[in-house]
Parts: sequence; structure tokens; C-alpha cells
Amino acid sequence: MALNNTYDARLLAQETTVGAGLQLLVLALLGTAIGMGPAGWLTGLAFALATWAVLTRALRRSRPRSFGPANRVTLGRAILVGGVTALVADSFESSPPVSLLVGLTAVALILDGVDGKVARRTGTSTALGARFDMEVDAFLILVLSVYVSMSLGPWVLLIGTMRYAFVAAARVLPWLNAALPHSMARKTVAALQGIVLLVAGAGIMPLEGNAAAVLLALASLIWSFGRDITWLYRHRHPVEERTQEQEQARNQQAQNQQNEQEQQQEQEEEQEQQVRDGVRELVEA
Repeated sequence: MALNNTYDARLLAQETTVGAGLQLLVLALLGTAIGMGPAGWLTGLAFALATWAVLTRALRRSRPRSFGPANRVTLGRAILVGGVTALVADSFESSPPVSLLVGLTAVALILDGVDGKVARRTGTSTALGARFDMEVDAFLILVLSVYVSMSLGPWVLLIGTMRYAFVAAARVLPWLNAALPHSMARKTVAALQGIVLLVAGAGIMPLEGNAAAVLLALASLIWSFGRDITWLYRHRHPVEERTQEQEQARNQQAQNQQNEQEQQQEQEEEQEQQVRDGVRELVEA
């Protein structure tokens, strides 16, 4: 799809619809190949529906001129993640083919570095694309942590839930929403989580080796989040000041609207009084 100069909801809807259709096709292929049970099917369908709904809403709000090649790559990764999600859900009923699970996950992780490069080379980097990419990454890590936790224990879920806990905390502490400076260490730690969980899920190392590797990955993630939170806390005042200024601006705007309404009401009452006085004078005359 060529870049347009205006927002075209129909073309964007086609992109998301095709993505949802491809997700259903992947689920059908998986179901045929391994005889996937109800848990896998329902989880995969729920993922497809949620992805379509959230992405459609985000596109309507941001109104981009085009879906863009980078977002197509990310959507492809999301489809693979949907397949991984279905397989992990199905694993609660029966063990899925590890090679299939590892293969889908490996391709999704490899493509993680592709969409960013495509966006930069084509000049189509957007805030929506960056957020889409981040959410797909975070959900894949969550799903992998669920799978690995079945063999190593529930503590592995800390890896998958840490980012969501951070987002929840940011709703209470606005200074956590501030932009962080670029950090290669942060990107390296984030990439390490997926690789380590993939290796642990593949079972190519002894159980003790998997536990040690995942524990090391968790420690690096805690260090990374701790460093970022410390930086945000030290630079929290400008964020708090901007938040207060925005709140004051909203309050001032509401007060101005109220004043305008009161003035308009007073003018209407004065006009009504003038009309009544005029009628009275005519009657008395």
C-alpha cells in the first residue's frame, strides 16, 4: 500500500482484518498439525480478537496516513506470538511439540530487530509503531515466562509481569511516565529475557542450568528496572510540575467555561427582563 497524504480508515481496516485472518489461519494450521484442544483454540481466538480490537482503536486515535511496512512486520510477529500463546495454553492439557513452540518463538524474536530497521530505513517511525512493537515484545515474554514457570516454578512469572507492574505503578505515580534516555544496556537486558526463556523452554540444558540462566536473566531485569526507576525518581520534579500545570490549565479552562455560562445566563435573564418591562409598558400605555 502506497503512502497517502490523508487518513484512510478503509485501507487501515483492511490491514487489521487481513492480520486477524492470518492469525486464524495460523491457529487452524496448528490445530490440524497437533490436534490443539479447547484451551489452545479459545486462548488463540481471544488473542486474535484482542489484537484486532486494540490495534483498530489505536489506529483510529492516531490516524496515520498508512499502516506502514514496519507495522506489517510487527503485525507478523504478533501473529506468531498468537500461535505461541495458543500452544502454551494448550500445554496445560497436553505437551505441545517443543520444536514447533521453539520455532515460532525464535522467528518472532529474530523479527524483533527487523521492524525497527525497516521503520528507520523507510522513514515511517511513529509513536504507534514503537508502542505496538513494545506491547508485542512484552506479551511474548509474559507467555514464555508462563511456559517456563511450569517447570521451574512460579517465581519465573516475575520476568513476564514486571513490565505490567511498572505500567500499573505509573498510573499512580505520574513521574514514571517520563521519557527515559537511550540505553543500550536496557535493550540488551530486554533481548536477553526472550533468549534465555526460549532456551529454558527448549529444554536443551539440565534443569539446574535452566534455573541458573533464568535467575540471572531475572536479576539483570531487576537491575535494569531499578536503574530506570532511580533515574525517573531523581528527575521527577519537572514531570510533577508539568502535571500540576496541566491540571491547573484544565481547572482554569473549566472555570472559564463556567464563567461564560454564568455571563450568558445573566445576559439572557436581562434580555427577558427587558422584554417583560417592554410588554408591561405597552400594557400600561
